[in-house]
Amino acid sequence: MLIRQDRIHRIGPAGSSVHWELAGDFEVLECSGKVAIPGFVNMHTHNGMTLMRGVGEDMVFQDWIDKIWKIEEKVDNEMVYWASKVACIEMIKSGTTTYNDQYWHFRAGHDAAVEMGVRPALGYDIMDRGDPAEAERQKEACTRLYERAMQEWAGDGSIYTLSFHAIYSVSEAMMCWAADFAREHRIPLHIHLCETRKEVEDCKAAHGGLTPVEYLAELGILGPNLLAAHTLWLGEHDIELLARYGVHCIHNVNSNLKLASGYRFLYNELRDAGVNVCIGTDGCASSNNLDLLEAMKTAAMLQKAWRNDPKALPLDELMDVATVHGARALGLDTGVLREGALADLSIIDTDNTYFLSPAPFLANLIYGAHSDCIDSVICGGRVLMRHREVPGEEDILRQARHIMNNYF
Repeated sequence: MLIRQDRIHRIGPAGSSVHWELAGDFEVLECSGKVAIPGFVNMHTHNGMTLMRGVGEDMVFQDWIDKIWKIEEKVDNEMVYWASKVACIEMIKSGTTTYNDQYWHFRAGHDAAVEMGVRPALGYDIMDRGDPAEAERQKEACTRLYERAMQEWAGDGSIYTLSFHAIYSVSEAMMCWAADFAREHRIPLHIHLCETRKEVEDCKAAHGGLTPVEYLAELGILGPNLLAAHTLWLGEHDIELLARYGVHCIHNVNSNLKLASGYRFLYNELRDAGVNVCIGTDGCASSNNLDLLEAMKTAAMLQKAWRNDPKALPLDELMDVATVHGARALGLDTGVLREGALADLSIIDTDNTYFLSPAPFLANLIYGAHSDCIDSVICGGRVLMRHREVPGEEDILRQARHIMNNYF
C-alpha cells in the first residue's frame, strides 16, 4: 500500500513483488504477517469527561447525570484539553482515527485532537435548560465561535458540528434555532435522542402523546444532517420517521447497559428501514472506556442474545457499522481501504494466540482479540502509533494526573 499525503495512492496484492517508482523522502513500514483494516469511526464521545471515569458508578441515569452536571460546573479549557489528550491516546491505541464529540470548551478539545493527529468532529454544544437569557448568550457565542473556527480550522481536517444536548435540557425555541443554524451552515447536528424510557414517557406527557422522534419531526428538526445518539426506545412510527428523513442513528451499547437505560437496540429494524446505523462508545464517565472494538463485540453478542438469533449483526455488517457508516454520516471518504480514500488505517499484529485459529480474520479480531493486537495506526497519512507507542504518552498522563487533583 502506497500512501501519498493524506490518501491511499496505490494498493498491490499481498505477497507479490510490487515495483513502484518512489522519489524523494519516504518511509517504509514493514508489515509482514500483519493485516491492515480501516480506522474505526467512533460516532459518539464526550472526550472532556475522560478524567471523570468511574465517578458515578452503580447509579440510574437520572442520579448519574445529576452528579455529572455538578462536577461539570468546574470544568474549564485546561481540563477539557488534557482530558481530550488522554482520550486521543486511548482511541489511537484501540484503532479509532475519527470521532464525533459533544462537549463544552470544544476549541480546547479540537486543539488536543489536532496535536495528537486524530480527526475530530466537534463544535458548539447548546444547553440552555429553558433559561431565555442563557439561550440568547449561547446563540451569540455559537455564532461568534463558529465564524472563528471556520477560519482557524481551515485545512486541518477537522469537521465542525453543532450539538444540543437533548429535548429535556434544551428549550423548544433553542432546538429549532440550532437546527436552522446547522442547516444554514450545512453542518451536522449531534444530539441525544430516546436514550431512556423516562425521556420518552416525559415527552409523551408534555407534548400530547408524541414520542421524542415525533416531536422533533413536528418541529422540523429531523433531517439528513442529524446525528442521533442512542435511539434506544423507538416505536415503529419512530423508525419510519428516522428513515424518511435520513437521520443517522448511533448505538452506544456499553453506556446503555451500564446505566440500565435498556438493551433492545433495534438494529435489524433500523437497517431494514434504510437507516444508516453507526456505533459509539459514549464518554468515559458512563461507558468507562473508548475502546470501539470492545463496543462492537458487546453490541453483536447482545443482538444475538435478546433476539435469540446467532445470525444477528453478522461480522461484515458489524465492521461497516464501525467504519464506513460513521464516515458516511460525517461526509468523509474513509472507513474503507481503497485507492483514493483517506489513509486511515490500523495495522493488526496477528502473531499471538488470538489469530492461531483458521477462523475468519474478523471473527478472531472482534470476538477473540483485544485492542492490544493493534500494532500501529495511521490517520490522514500520518503515523500516530508505531508498535504500540504513542509519542508523548507519558508526559500527557503525568499532566492529566496533576489536573485531576484540582477537581477530585
